[in-house]
Amino acid sequence: MRPTTHRPAPRGAGVLSVLLLAAACGGTGGGERTPPTGPAGTLSSPAASTPAASTPAASTTGSTPAPSAAGGVPGTPVDVTTGLDVPWGLAVLPDGTALVTLRDEARVVRTGPGVLSRVAATGEDGRVDGVVPGGEGGLLGIALSPGFAQDGQVYLFFTARDDNRVVRFTYAQDRLSDPRPVLTGIPKNSTHNGGRIAFGPDGMLYVGTGDAQDRAAAQDPRSLAGKVLRVTTDGAVPADNPFEGSPTWSYGHRNPQGFDWDSTGRLIASEFGQDAYDELNVIRPGGNYGWPVVEGPGDGGGRFVAPVQTWSTAEASPSGVAVTSDAVLVAGLRGERLWRVPLTPEGPTGTPEAYLQGTLGRLRSVEVGPDGSLWLLTSNTFRGEPRAGDDRLVSVPLT
Repeated sequence: MRPTTHRPAPRGAGVLSVLLLAAACGGTGGGERTPPTGPAGTLSSPAASTPAASTPAASTTGSTPAPSAAGGVPGTPVDVTTGLDVPWGLAVLPDGTALVTLRDEARVVRTGPGVLSRVAATGEDGRVDGVVPGGEGGLLGIALSPGFAQDGQVYLFFTARDDNRVVRFTYAQDRLSDPRPVLTGIPKNSTHNGGRIAFGPDGMLYVGTGDAQDRAAAQDPRSLAGKVLRVTTDGAVPADNPFEGSPTWSYGHRNPQGFDWDSTGRLIASEFGQDAYDELNVIRPGGNYGWPVVEGPGDGGGRFVAPVQTWSTAEASPSGVAVTSDAVLVAGLRGERLWRVPLTPEGPTGTPEAYLQGTLGRLRSVEVGPDGSLWLLTSNTFRGEPRAGDDRLVSVPLT
């Protein structure tokens, strides 16, 4: 489908658009607990003007510093890009644009105000080679290396033929090249694949994996399923991991979906529950988070690390997480809202408040945008009720 335009570009904005192919958004599975429905929309960048599909994107390495995480409460959302087909992962680039993964199309696009372009990869028709979409699997998480301004390295989590894996690419001039597997052999299934990846303040890569419908695996520190994993930029096991020779950082997870760090270095993660409770956890090295023995607030008599917040599954199905200076923001899928949990000295233990209810539908990812606002990806073209323009990247000011 060809992108459409909505209003003139701001003065000096680059204008990039391309022909993107629509993909089916079917699939079933229990991880997000709502039925699939609806077609994809028409991809567009609301700030773009005349299409210029042949204009190459400039390299973004060595640009401006990463955005700061200012505090405040969410305000009124403004569209940045519309018509995205099952968007999943979001990484903000130093130049003020973002890379977005399209789960079922196995494609990466670069977008921002006045900017929209396809990022060519090494697979057929520029797709990411080796991705095998199905159910909740496909092209999922994305993260920029700690030295991205110098090395241009981008990490992708995706479902392959036999496993889930993390692969490193070099990004320049709107191209992803030189794919190198970093972490392979992560169990896959139609649901419970996890998929979020992020670099911590220690420079290590953290990888969220689901139990892949094998509950017992979540309690086995030797399995890569149902874990938060921690590896180096090359996929090696750090010497200070809690289990010698293992990438396991924490275990007993059902399906972790998002994480970020606060200013004290605490790793805060969201997690899909089963039928009763969704969770927000502070992750400790070597911690056992209870699944499948415990779901929600119970601590198993002290054997497990209890969550710091819980919600009913109808209120949340928590996905992406972004930490600002004063709160943790959690994107809700089934809950169709953005949860704001105030930070206290004990962590995100303040009373949660809901925002954007009835506004955007299902929310998949949240990151701090280049101007300090929140950038959100919706997820209505998969198990939602798509509206005109869905799915979309939106900017939400913190007021």
